[in-house]
Amino acid sequence: MAILSHTLVVSLEKHGVASSARPLACLALLASSFLFSACSGKTARAVEKRSEGLPVTVAAVVQKTMPVNIQVIGNVEAITTIAVKALIGGELTRVHFQEGDFVKKNDVLFTIDPRPLETQVSQAEANLARDGAQLEQAQANLARDIAQERYSRAQAARYSQLVKEGVISREQYDLVDSSAVAQAAAVRADRAAIESARASAKADKAALDNAKIQLGYTTICSPIDGRTGNLMVKQGNIVKASDIDLVTINQLQPIYVTFSVPESQLLAVKRYMAEGKLSVVASPEDSAADQETGVLTFVDNNVDMTTGTIKLKGTFTNSDRKLWPGQFVRVALRLFSETNAIVVPTRAVQTGQDGQFVFVVKPDMSVELRPVTPGVRVDQETVIQKGLAAGETVVTEGQLRLAPGAKVRILKGSDEKT
Repeated sequence: MAILSHTLVVSLEKHGVASSARPLACLALLASSFLFSACSGKTARAVEKRSEGLPVTVAAVVQKTMPVNIQVIGNVEAITTIAVKALIGGELTRVHFQEGDFVKKNDVLFTIDPRPLETQVSQAEANLARDGAQLEQAQANLARDIAQERYSRAQAARYSQLVKEGVISREQYDLVDSSAVAQAAAVRADRAAIESARASAKADKAALDNAKIQLGYTTICSPIDGRTGNLMVKQGNIVKASDIDLVTINQLQPIYVTFSVPESQLLAVKRYMAEGKLSVVASPEDSAADQETGVLTFVDNNVDMTTGTIKLKGTFTNSDRKLWPGQFVRVALRLFSETNAIVVPTRAVQTGQDGQFVFVVKPDMSVELRPVTPGVRVDQETVIQKGLAAGETVVTEGQLRLAPGAKVRILKGSDEKT
Protein backbone atom coordinates (compact mmCIF):
# COMPACT_ATOMS: atom_id res chain seq x y z
CA MET A 1 0.00 0.00 0.00
CA ALA A 2 2.93 2.34 0.80
CA ILE A 3 4.53 1.60 -2.58
CA LEU A 4 1.21 2.33 -4.33
CA SER A 5 0.88 5.67 -2.47
CA HIS A 6 4.46 6.69 -3.35
CA THR A 7 3.86 5.88 -6.98
CA LEU A 8 0.70 8.00 -7.03
CA VAL A 9 2.51 10.98 -5.42
CA VAL A 10 5.32 10.86 -8.01
CA SER A 11 2.74 10.71 -10.79
CA LEU A 12 0.92 13.75 -9.41
CA GLU A 13 4.15 15.76 -9.16
CA LYS A 14 4.89 15.04 -12.83
CA HIS A 15 1.47 16.38 -13.77
CA GLY A 16 1.99 19.56 -11.71
CA VAL A 17 -0.65 18.90 -9.08
CA ALA A 18 -0.30 21.17 -6.06
CA SER A 19 0.72 19.54 -2.80
CA SER A 20 -2.45 20.69 -1.03
CA ALA A 21 -4.62 18.86 -3.58
CA ARG A 22 -2.53 15.72 -3.72
CA PRO A 23 -4.41 13.74 -0.91
CA LEU A 24 -7.79 14.04 -2.66
CA ALA A 25 -6.31 13.14 -6.01
CA CYS A 26 -4.66 10.06 -4.50
CA LEU A 27 -7.93 8.87 -3.05
CA ALA A 28 -9.71 9.29 -6.41
CA LEU A 29 -7.07 7.32 -8.24
CA LEU A 30 -7.10 4.54 -5.67
CA ALA A 31 -10.91 4.19 -5.90
CA SER A 32 -10.75 4.09 -9.69
CA SER A 33 -8.11 1.40 -9.63
CA PHE A 34 -10.16 -0.81 -7.24
CA LEU A 35 -13.34 -0.43 -9.34
CA PHE A 36 -11.48 -1.30 -12.51
CA SER A 37 -9.96 -4.35 -10.87
CA ALA A 38 -13.35 -5.59 -9.55
CA CYS A 39 -15.13 -5.10 -12.89
CA SER A 40 -12.34 -6.83 -14.72
CA GLY A 41 -12.68 -9.85 -12.38
CA LYS A 42 -16.48 -10.11 -12.84
CA THR A 43 -16.20 -9.84 -16.61
CA ALA A 44 -13.58 -12.56 -16.69
CA ARG A 45 -15.72 -14.89 -14.58
CA ALA A 46 -18.79 -14.24 -16.77
CA VAL A 47 -16.79 -15.00 -19.92
CA GLU A 48 -15.44 -18.14 -18.29
CA LYS A 49 -18.98 -19.20 -17.22
CA ARG A 50 -20.38 -18.63 -20.70
CA SER A 51 -17.59 -20.68 -22.16
CA GLU A 52 -18.64 -23.59 -19.87
CA GLY A 53 -22.24 -23.49 -21.21
CA LEU A 54 -25.68 -23.05 -19.66
CA PRO A 55 -26.56 -25.68 -17.04
CA VAL A 56 -29.35 -28.04 -18.14
CA THR A 57 -30.84 -31.41 -17.25
CA VAL A 58 -31.18 -33.89 -20.09
CA ALA A 59 -32.68 -37.29 -20.87
CA ALA A 60 -32.18 -39.79 -23.66
CA VAL A 61 -34.80 -40.49 -26.32
CA VAL A 62 -35.74 -44.17 -26.02
CA GLN A 63 -37.70 -46.64 -28.11
CA LYS A 64 -40.03 -49.02 -26.25
CA THR A 65 -43.56 -50.41 -26.01
CA MET A 66 -46.04 -47.89 -24.65
CA PRO A 67 -49.63 -48.59 -23.54
CA VAL A 68 -52.27 -46.37 -25.12
CA ASN A 69 -54.71 -45.28 -22.41
CA ILE A 70 -57.75 -43.10 -21.95
CA GLN A 71 -57.13 -41.21 -18.71
CA VAL A 72 -60.05 -39.75 -16.75
CA ILE A 73 -61.25 -39.24 -13.19
CA GLY A 74 -63.70 -41.78 -11.77
CA ASN A 75 -65.20 -42.74 -8.46
CA VAL A 76 -65.42 -46.00 -6.54
CA GLU A 77 -68.84 -47.60 -6.18
CA ALA A 78 -69.87 -50.59 -4.09
CA ILE A 79 -71.26 -53.42 -6.21
CA THR A 80 -73.91 -54.11 -3.56
CA THR A 81 -75.23 -51.83 -0.83
CA ILE A 82 -77.63 -53.37 1.68
CA ALA A 83 -79.83 -51.30 3.99
CA VAL A 84 -80.66 -53.63 6.89
CA LYS A 85 -84.19 -53.23 8.28
CA ALA A 86 -86.21 -55.09 10.89
CA LEU A 87 -89.03 -57.24 9.49
CA ILE A 88 -90.85 -57.42 12.84
CA GLY A 89 -91.34 -55.05 15.72
CA GLY A 90 -89.94 -55.46 19.19
CA GLU A 91 -87.14 -54.59 21.55
CA LEU A 92 -83.61 -54.65 20.11
CA THR A 93 -82.02 -56.79 22.79
CA ARG A 94 -78.51 -57.20 21.33
CA VAL A 95 -76.14 -55.80 18.69
CA HIS A 96 -73.50 -58.35 17.72
CA PHE A 97 -70.95 -56.09 15.95
CA GLN A 98 -69.13 -52.79 16.21
CA GLU A 99 -69.67 -49.94 13.79
CA GLY A 100 -67.28 -50.25 10.86
CA ASP A 101 -66.65 -53.99 11.32
CA PHE A 102 -66.19 -56.29 8.35
CA VAL A 103 -68.85 -58.98 8.45
CA LYS A 104 -69.34 -62.22 6.56
CA LYS A 105 -72.51 -63.50 4.97
CA ASN A 106 -74.88 -65.04 7.58
CA ASP A 107 -73.05 -63.41 10.51
CA VAL A 108 -75.57 -62.42 13.21
CA LEU A 109 -76.01 -58.64 13.39
CA PHE A 110 -79.03 -57.99 15.67
CA THR A 111 -81.35 -59.88 18.01
CA ILE A 112 -84.93 -58.72 18.65
CA ASP A 113 -86.76 -60.00 21.75
CA PRO A 114 -88.08 -63.44 20.61
CA ARG A 115 -90.35 -64.26 23.58
CA PRO A 116 -93.68 -62.99 22.15
CA LEU A 117 -93.14 -64.98 18.97
CA GLU A 118 -92.00 -68.06 20.84
CA THR A 119 -95.41 -67.96 22.58
CA GLN A 120 -97.16 -67.73 19.22
CA VAL A 121 -95.20 -70.73 17.96
CA SER A 122 -96.21 -72.76 21.03
CA GLN A 123 -99.88 -71.81 20.56
CA ALA A 124 -99.79 -72.74 16.87
CA GLU A 125 -98.21 -76.09 17.73
CA ALA A 126 -100.98 -76.76 20.27
CA ASN A 127 -103.70 -75.89 17.75
CA LEU A 128 -102.11 -78.19 15.21
CA ALA A 129 -102.01 -81.05 17.73
CA ARG A 130 -105.68 -80.48 18.61
CA ASP A 131 -106.72 -80.57 14.97
CA GLY A 132 -104.68 -83.71 14.49
CA ALA A 133 -106.59 -85.41 17.31
CA GLN A 134 -109.91 -84.26 15.87
CA LEU A 135 -108.94 -85.67 12.50
CA GLU A 136 -108.14 -89.02 14.04
CA GLN A 137 -111.48 -89.02 15.86
CA ALA A 138 -113.37 -88.21 12.65
CA GLN A 139 -111.60 -91.02 10.86
CA ALA A 140 -112.55 -93.47 13.66
CA ASN A 141 -116.19 -92.32 13.51
CA LEU A 142 -116.16 -92.87 9.77
CA ALA A 143 -114.90 -96.44 10.15
CA ARG A 144 -117.57 -97.17 12.76
CA ASP A 145 -120.41 -95.68 10.74
CA ILE A 146 -119.30 -97.48 7.58
CA ALA A 147 -119.55 -100.80 9.47
CA GLN A 148 -122.99 -99.92 10.79
CA GLU A 149 -124.13 -98.80 7.36
CA ARG A 150 -123.00 -102.11 5.86
CA TYR A 151 -124.98 -104.05 8.51
CA SER A 152 -128.07 -101.87 8.07
CA ARG A 153 -128.09 -102.35 4.29
CA ALA A 154 -127.72 -106.12 4.64
CA GLN A 155 -130.56 -106.21 7.14
CA ALA A 156 -132.75 -104.07 4.90
CA ALA A 157 -132.11 -106.50 2.04
CA ARG A 158 -133.21 -109.46 4.17
CA TYR A 159 -136.37 -107.62 5.34
CA SER A 160 -137.22 -106.79 1.77
CA GLN A 161 -137.29 -110.50 0.92
CA LEU A 162 -139.36 -111.30 4.02
CA VAL A 163 -141.92 -108.67 3.06
CA LYS A 164 -142.27 -110.27 -0.34
CA GLU A 165 -142.82 -113.64 1.30
CA GLY A 166 -145.34 -112.13 3.71
CA VAL A 167 -143.41 -113.13 6.78
CA ILE A 168 -143.12 -109.54 8.18
CA SER A 169 -145.15 -106.47 7.77
CA ARG A 170 -144.29 -103.57 5.50
CA GLU A 171 -143.93 -101.33 8.54
CA GLN A 172 -141.11 -103.42 9.95
CA TYR A 173 -139.27 -103.28 6.63
CA ASP A 174 -139.60 -99.49 6.40
CA LEU A 175 -138.11 -99.15 9.88
CA VAL A 176 -135.03 -101.19 8.93
CA ASP A 177 -134.66 -99.41 5.59
CA SER A 178 -134.80 -95.99 7.33
CA SER A 179 -132.04 -97.08 9.67
CA ALA A 180 -129.87 -98.04 6.68
CA VAL A 181 -130.45 -94.63 5.06
CA ALA A 182 -129.56 -92.88 8.33
CA GLN A 183 -126.31 -94.82 8.55
CA ALA A 184 -125.41 -93.77 5.00
CA ALA A 185 -125.98 -90.13 5.96
CA ALA A 186 -123.80 -90.61 9.05
CA VAL A 187 -120.99 -91.92 6.83
CA ARG A 188 -121.23 -88.85 4.60
CA ALA A 189 -121.16 -86.61 7.67
CA ASP A 190 -118.08 -88.41 8.94
CA ARG A 191 -116.32 -87.87 5.63
CA ALA A 192 -117.17 -84.15 5.77
CA ALA A 193 -115.87 -83.98 9.35
CA ILE A 194 -112.62 -85.55 8.20
CA GLU A 195 -112.23 -82.97 5.43
CA SER A 196 -112.94 -80.17 7.89
CA ALA A 197 -110.38 -81.55 10.36
CA ARG A 198 -107.81 -81.80 7.59
CA ALA A 199 -108.48 -78.20 6.53
CA SER A 200 -108.14 -77.01 10.12
CA ALA A 201 -104.90 -78.93 10.52
CA LYS A 202 -103.57 -77.42 7.29
CA ALA A 203 -104.46 -73.92 8.47
CA ASP A 204 -102.83 -74.54 11.82
CA LYS A 205 -99.74 -75.88 10.04
CA ALA A 206 -99.56 -72.67 7.99
CA ALA A 207 -100.01 -70.59 11.14
CA LEU A 208 -97.21 -72.54 12.79
CA ASP A 209 -94.91 -72.06 9.81
CA ASN A 210 -95.66 -68.34 9.78
CA ALA A 211 -95.00 -68.07 13.49
CA LYS A 212 -91.67 -69.83 13.01
CA ILE A 213 -90.78 -67.47 10.15
CA GLN A 214 -91.65 -64.48 12.31
CA LEU A 215 -89.57 -65.96 15.10
CA GLY A 216 -86.67 -66.29 12.66
CA TYR A 217 -86.91 -62.55 11.94
CA THR A 218 -85.87 -61.88 15.53
CA THR A 219 -82.33 -62.83 14.49
CA ILE A 220 -81.04 -60.50 11.75
CA CYS A 221 -78.04 -61.81 9.78
CA SER A 222 -75.82 -60.20 7.17
CA PRO A 223 -76.90 -61.07 3.61
CA ILE A 224 -73.45 -60.32 2.11
CA ASP A 225 -69.76 -60.00 2.92
CA GLY A 226 -69.01 -56.33 3.52
CA ARG A 227 -68.24 -53.47 5.86
CA THR A 228 -70.83 -52.03 8.20
CA GLY A 229 -71.51 -48.33 8.42
CA ASN A 230 -72.98 -46.10 11.09
CA LEU A 231 -75.31 -47.86 13.56
CA MET A 232 -78.64 -46.01 13.42
CA VAL A 233 -80.45 -47.77 16.31
CA LYS A 234 -78.76 -48.66 19.57
CA GLN A 235 -79.34 -51.69 21.76
CA GLY A 236 -82.44 -51.43 23.98
CA ASN A 237 -84.54 -49.37 21.56
CA ILE A 238 -87.91 -50.48 20.21
CA VAL A 239 -87.90 -51.07 16.45
CA LYS A 240 -90.81 -51.31 14.03
CA ALA A 241 -91.21 -53.56 11.03
CA SER A 242 -89.68 -52.03 7.87
CA ASP A 243 -89.26 -48.67 9.60
CA ILE A 244 -85.73 -47.20 9.53
CA ASP A 245 -82.40 -48.61 8.38
CA LEU A 246 -80.60 -50.24 11.27
CA VAL A 247 -77.24 -50.23 9.45
CA THR A 248 -75.91 -50.10 5.89
CA ILE A 249 -73.45 -52.71 4.55
CA ASN A 250 -71.25 -52.05 1.51
CA GLN A 251 -69.65 -54.88 -0.42
CA LEU A 252 -65.96 -54.05 -0.95
CA GLN A 253 -64.69 -57.20 -2.64
CA PRO A 254 -65.14 -57.05 -5.59
CA ILE A 255 -65.89 -53.39 -6.22
CA TYR A 256 -66.76 -51.08 -9.11
CA VAL A 257 -64.92 -48.03 -10.42
CA THR A 258 -67.33 -45.87 -12.42
CA PHE A 259 -66.02 -43.34 -14.94
CA SER A 260 -67.08 -41.56 -18.13
CA VAL A 261 -65.25 -41.15 -21.43
CA PRO A 262 -66.02 -38.77 -24.33
CA GLU A 263 -68.42 -40.18 -26.88
CA SER A 264 -65.69 -39.76 -29.51
CA GLN A 265 -63.84 -42.63 -27.79
CA LEU A 266 -66.83 -45.00 -27.89
CA LEU A 267 -65.99 -46.59 -31.25
CA ALA A 268 -62.42 -47.28 -30.13
CA VAL A 269 -63.62 -48.80 -26.86
CA LYS A 270 -66.13 -51.06 -28.66
CA ARG A 271 -63.53 -52.11 -31.24
CA TYR A 272 -60.91 -53.13 -28.71
CA MET A 273 -63.52 -54.75 -26.43
CA ALA A 274 -64.40 -57.04 -29.33
CA GLU A 275 -60.77 -58.20 -29.43
CA GLY A 276 -60.59 -59.07 -25.72
CA LYS A 277 -60.98 -57.79 -22.20
CA LEU A 278 -59.73 -54.25 -21.57
CA SER A 279 -57.70 -53.47 -18.48
CA VAL A 280 -58.63 -50.59 -16.18
CA VAL A 281 -56.02 -49.15 -13.81
CA ALA A 282 -57.21 -47.05 -10.86
CA SER A 283 -55.11 -45.18 -8.32
CA PRO A 284 -56.14 -42.83 -5.47
CA GLU A 285 -55.65 -39.13 -6.13
CA ASP A 286 -53.25 -38.75 -3.21
CA SER A 287 -51.27 -41.94 -3.86
CA ALA A 288 -50.54 -42.71 -7.51
CA ALA A 289 -48.30 -45.62 -6.51
CA ASP A 290 -51.19 -47.58 -4.95
CA GLN A 291 -52.59 -48.85 -8.23
CA GLU A 292 -55.29 -51.47 -8.63
CA THR A 293 -55.91 -53.27 -11.92
CA GLY A 294 -59.36 -54.43 -12.97
CA VAL A 295 -61.35 -55.31 -16.08
CA LEU A 296 -63.89 -53.25 -18.02
CA THR A 297 -67.23 -54.98 -17.44
CA PHE A 298 -69.92 -52.41 -18.26
CA VAL A 299 -70.63 -49.89 -21.03
CA ASP A 300 -73.84 -47.90 -20.62
CA ASN A 301 -76.55 -48.22 -23.26
CA ASN A 302 -76.81 -44.50 -24.00
CA VAL A 303 -74.68 -41.36 -24.23
CA ASP A 304 -75.38 -38.59 -21.74
CA MET A 305 -76.62 -35.77 -24.00
CA THR A 306 -75.84 -33.06 -21.43
CA THR A 307 -72.13 -33.93 -21.16
CA GLY A 308 -71.43 -35.86 -24.36
CA THR A 309 -69.94 -38.73 -22.37
CA ILE A 310 -70.77 -42.38 -21.81
CA LYS A 311 -70.56 -44.19 -18.49
CA LEU A 312 -68.28 -47.23 -18.05
CA LYS A 313 -67.51 -49.48 -15.09
CA GLY A 314 -64.47 -51.55 -14.22
CA THR A 315 -64.62 -54.44 -11.78
CA PHE A 316 -61.74 -54.78 -9.30
CA THR A 317 -61.01 -57.63 -6.88
CA ASN A 318 -59.79 -55.03 -4.34
CA SER A 319 -58.03 -57.72 -2.33
CA ASP A 320 -56.11 -55.14 -0.25
CA ARG A 321 -59.17 -52.88 0.15
CA LYS A 322 -57.31 -49.89 -1.28
CA LEU A 323 -60.44 -48.73 -3.09
CA TRP A 324 -63.25 -47.31 -0.95
CA PRO A 325 -66.85 -46.52 -1.94
CA GLY A 326 -67.28 -42.86 -2.87
CA GLN A 327 -63.55 -42.30 -3.35
CA PHE A 328 -62.32 -40.32 -6.38
CA VAL A 329 -59.56 -42.06 -8.34
CA ARG A 330 -57.44 -41.58 -11.43
CA VAL A 331 -58.54 -44.07 -14.08
CA ALA A 332 -56.59 -45.30 -17.09
CA LEU A 333 -58.52 -47.44 -19.59
CA ARG A 334 -55.88 -49.35 -21.56
CA LEU A 335 -56.93 -49.80 -25.20
CA PHE A 336 -53.77 -51.30 -26.71
CA SER A 337 -49.95 -51.12 -26.55
CA GLU A 338 -47.90 -49.28 -29.19
CA THR A 339 -44.67 -51.13 -29.98
CA ASN A 340 -41.35 -49.42 -30.91
CA ALA A 341 -42.65 -46.02 -29.80
CA ILE A 342 -40.25 -43.06 -29.54
CA VAL A 343 -40.60 -41.81 -25.96
CA VAL A 344 -39.33 -38.76 -24.06
CA PRO A 345 -40.13 -37.33 -20.65
CA THR A 346 -43.18 -35.10 -20.92
CA ARG A 347 -41.35 -32.15 -19.39
CA ALA A 348 -38.99 -32.09 -22.41
CA VAL A 349 -41.82 -31.05 -24.75
CA GLN A 350 -42.31 -27.28 -24.94
CA THR A 351 -44.97 -25.18 -26.68
CA GLY A 352 -44.08 -22.18 -28.82
CA GLN A 353 -45.71 -19.91 -31.37
CA ASP A 354 -45.10 -22.40 -34.18
CA GLY A 355 -46.20 -25.46 -32.22
CA GLN A 356 -44.49 -27.93 -29.92
CA PHE A 357 -40.75 -28.52 -29.87
CA VAL A 358 -37.82 -29.89 -27.91
CA PHE A 359 -34.21 -28.82 -27.48
CA VAL A 360 -31.85 -31.53 -28.80
CA VAL A 361 -28.29 -31.59 -27.44
CA LYS A 362 -25.78 -32.13 -30.29
CA PRO A 363 -22.34 -33.78 -29.91
CA ASP A 364 -20.62 -30.36 -29.71
CA MET A 365 -22.79 -29.52 -26.65
CA SER A 366 -24.84 -26.96 -28.54
CA VAL A 367 -28.63 -27.20 -28.70
CA GLU A 368 -30.96 -27.42 -31.67
CA LEU A 369 -34.64 -26.41 -31.55
CA ARG A 370 -36.49 -29.37 -33.08
CA PRO A 371 -40.24 -29.24 -33.92
CA VAL A 372 -42.00 -32.46 -32.87
CA THR A 373 -45.42 -34.08 -33.17
CA PRO A 374 -46.42 -35.53 -29.77
CA GLY A 375 -48.72 -38.55 -29.46
CA VAL A 376 -50.29 -40.12 -26.41
CA ARG A 377 -49.12 -39.28 -22.91
CA VAL A 378 -48.74 -42.02 -20.31
CA ASP A 379 -47.93 -40.90 -16.76
CA GLN A 380 -44.80 -38.71 -17.09
CA GLU A 381 -43.82 -39.85 -20.59
CA THR A 382 -44.96 -38.76 -24.06
CA VAL A 383 -44.81 -40.65 -27.34
CA ILE A 384 -43.24 -38.58 -30.16
CA GLN A 385 -44.77 -39.46 -33.52
CA LYS A 386 -42.45 -37.29 -35.59
CA GLY A 387 -39.28 -35.28 -35.08
CA LEU A 388 -36.96 -37.44 -32.94
CA ALA A 389 -34.98 -40.65 -33.20
CA ALA A 390 -33.96 -43.13 -30.53
CA GLY A 391 -30.61 -42.35 -28.92
CA GLU A 392 -30.79 -38.57 -29.19
CA THR A 393 -30.56 -36.40 -26.09
CA VAL A 394 -33.17 -33.79 -25.18
CA VAL A 395 -33.24 -31.06 -22.55
CA THR A 396 -35.73 -31.67 -19.74
CA GLU A 397 -34.97 -28.66 -17.47
CA GLY A 398 -33.48 -25.23 -18.21
CA GLN A 399 -35.18 -24.59 -21.56
CA LEU A 400 -36.17 -20.99 -20.69
CA ARG A 401 -32.54 -19.79 -20.94
CA LEU A 402 -31.80 -21.58 -24.18
CA ALA A 403 -31.72 -20.39 -27.78
CA PRO A 404 -30.80 -22.35 -30.92
CA GLY A 405 -27.04 -22.87 -31.05
CA ALA A 406 -26.47 -22.10 -27.37
CA LYS A 407 -23.80 -24.11 -25.56
CA VAL A 408 -24.96 -26.16 -22.60
CA ARG A 409 -23.44 -27.93 -19.64
CA ILE A 410 -25.15 -31.11 -18.42
CA LEU A 411 -25.79 -31.13 -14.70
CA LYS A 412 -25.07 -34.15 -12.59
CA GLY A 413 -28.08 -36.40 -12.02
CA SER A 414 -29.40 -36.12 -15.57
CA ASP A 415 -31.06 -39.31 -16.74
CA GLU A 416 -29.31 -39.76 -20.06
CA LYS A 417 -30.32 -43.44 -20.23
CA THR A 418 -34.07 -43.01 -19.84
